[in-house]
Amino acid sequence: MEEILRFAGSYWWLIFIIGPAVGGWVGGVAKYNERRRRDRIELERVRRAPMAPVEGASASAADSARAEAAANRDRQIERILADHDEVDRRWLDFELDVAKLIDYPLVTDMREPLTQTFHRAKRVADGLRPDEPGALRVEGALERYRDAVRDYEVAFEAAVREAKRRAQSDFDDAERGRLQSAQRLMALAENEASTPAERQSAYRQARRELDGLIALPDATTHDLERRIAGEIEA
Repeated sequence: MEEILRFAGSYWWLIFIIGPAVGGWVGGVAKYNERRRRDRIELERVRRAPMAPVEGASASAADSARAEAAANRDRQIERILADHDEVDRRWLDFELDVAKLIDYPLVTDMREPLTQTFHRAKRVADGLRPDEPGALRVEGALERYRDAVRDYEVAFEAAVREAKRRAQSDFDDAERGRLQSAQRLMALAENEASTPAERQSAYRQARRELDGLIALPDATTHDLERRIAGEIEA
């Protein structure tokens, strides 16, 4: 310790040379640490700040989103129109098949609540179906039409299910006999191997058997008369 004191006493003048260098080094370290601290704070601020959208990229993303939304809506339109067509096709299978109408007469009996609901739902869906699919792009149009088609589909399923469940059970034995006779006569009227006179006679007898039991839809009658090669007068 004494030696250190003697050295310091002998070379006290060195402080004027070493002091500034040491002070400068200490100050530099402090400044470096301060810069690092500020840099970390700035980096964290930038990292947490929301990224400003690039104008071109933002416009492109918006255009893509609009295009995708339009394509999705067009797909929905196609699907709903196809669903409507499918229910129409299933109803047409009944409407143009006399044998089915005789087997399940309830499906055309407008006294039956489920049948009324079905035909009412069909009218609503048909009324909302546009001539051009593009009309369904109007705000709210697709939603109204879609709901109507769904109601039509459900009502048809309910009416057919009930008609099949009850079949001809609402008729007595004599009436069921007349229905079966009408079914055989209609088959003869549609048989192209029969003569025009036989087909005409069979058709008229079948209509008499059905009179008061089943009212054939106009579309059924027109189709029958067309398929019987015009031998029957309208």
